[in-house]
Amino acid sequence: MNDQTSRPRDAGAGRVRQMAGPLDDVDRLILAELTRDGRLSMRTLAERLHISRANAYARVERLRTTGVIRGFKADVDPVAAGLGTTAYVTVNLNQAEWRDVADRLRALPGVVHIALVGGEFDVIMLVRAEDNAALGRLVLDAIQGMPGVVNTRTLLVFEEAEPG
Repeated sequence: MNDQTSRPRDAGAGRVRQMAGPLDDVDRLILAELTRDGRLSMRTLAERLHISRANAYARVERLRTTGVIRGFKADVDPVAAGLGTTAYVTVNLNQAEWRDVADRLRALPGVVHIALVGGEFDVIMLVRAEDNAALGRLVLDAIQGMPGVVNTRTLLVFEEAEPG
């Protein structure tokens, strides 16, 4: 399998993400451990899974190069980082302009996640802002002012529960 077919592609760039080869039980255990703590050393990972360090390293590297592991990042508490307001924003857009609008939405500050969806709206985004005023500016000025955006709906998040 060459690098072009094994790496996920950014759907927003007009490319289709492809699945890596099948994952076995050890791969799934590695993913679970690294999801819990992305800073695990290879030694600790290998010890927890009862595999050699060389095997752990090779598997993590394969998971990385095939795009299963997209990266390692800090889990930041948004409130502690000054982003006390969270909302889901749904967007309806002119269908012919969806690629341009999606690219502009991705570039906005505070956008944590964006998905093109089917159903009653076209896009749903998770956004974080300093406060309600900043959220209002983001939605009313930046998003609703974009060419191609028909309308938005904002769902304010009161409380978030940690998954799992």
